[in-house]
Amino acid sequence: MKLQQGQVWRCGEEFVRIVHLERLEVGYKSASDPKFTDGKHLHTSKKDFCRLLKGATLIAPLPPTQAAPGQET
Repeated sequence: MKLQQGQVWRCGEEFVRIVHLERLEVGYKSASDPKFTDGKHLHTSKKDFCRLLKGATLIAPLPPTQAAPGQET
């Protein structure tokens, strides 16, 4: 499993988003809805985070929105 910052995982009824990823530590936000309006920030070791994700499913990221016509990127 390759962890990346910004990934969203579904663990049962809870959603988890990686907000900060280091070599041995993970900062993540946990919420009950995928918009993360009621979430709380948590930190744990990478080993414990991988245990938390056991049996979880990765939510596919949304494709980037296309620029409006006449707007250059």
